[in-house]
Amino acid sequence: MARGGWAAAAAAVALWLMAAGAEAMWLEIQPSATKCVSEEIQSNIVVIGDYSVLYEHHHTHPTVSVKVTSPFGDIMHKKERVSVDQFAFTTAEAGNYLACFSVDGEDRGLVVKLNLEWKIGIATKDWNSVAKKEKIEGVELELVKLETSVQAIHENLLLLKSKEANMSDVSDKTKSRITWLSILSLSVCITVSGLQLWHLQQYFRKKKLI
Repeated sequence: MARGGWAAAAAAVALWLMAAGAEAMWLEIQPSATKCVSEEIQSNIVVIGDYSVLYEHHHTHPTVSVKVTSPFGDIMHKKERVSVDQFAFTTAEAGNYLACFSVDGEDRGLVVKLNLEWKIGIATKDWNSVAKKEKIEGVELELVKLETSVQAIHENLLLLKSKEANMSDVSDKTKSRITWLSILSLSVCITVSGLQLWHLQQYFRKKKLI
């Protein structure tokens, strides 16, 4: 591969790592407990999660109950007594999506280990299918990945910019409210002090002390 091709491939890999939302993790689920993980995801994003139970005990095959919910509590995926499965959906609203796992009834005395691979956005793309469909390979395929990654990064930057603007607005409003509250508090203190002084003057005059 030419130097330019290697450079394009390296850039594609670097941006791919930055933009791809893929996370693999091991969860240790204690007996009679529920283990949950959450991801903050924007709207209209494809989400795929693969999970599987690790068999450490030869005499039993433990299973788990799974429930994935949206930020508003809608159930996106729910299964009971499974050892290997997958959930897939497209987000309808932005926010924290929660996946909870618990050991099923007969196996509640066991500590179960579960592997979860959570893919978001471009990490869910099947690039082999894309390559076959578009009839592209090599550097051309890497450039397509690069373009997709750049677009995802651009969207994330716009989102961060929007969040920063919202936080700035909230901060400005909070500062304004604090300023007015301080002025109001100072005005109340001055008014109360003036009333106290007036009351003392009236009291001393009645007692003919002044």
